[in-house]
Amino acid sequence: MSDIAVVLILILAGLLLLRGPKILPRLGAALGHGVREAREAADRKFGSSDDEDSAAQPRP
Repeated sequence: MSDIAVVLILILAGLLLLRGPKILPRLGAALGHGVREAREAADRKFGSSDDEDSAAQPRP
């Protein structure tokens, strides 16, 4: 296992102990939403090479 994976596992275990299991789904959703927004902003700014593919397949 890489060093970063161990660190991430320890951080998640610490969050679980400190905040409880109720907060983790909200944190994951917020992180996913932020990543999605960043990816869409990068696609708008720099263009996307798969524009034809995204037009043919609607996003869920």
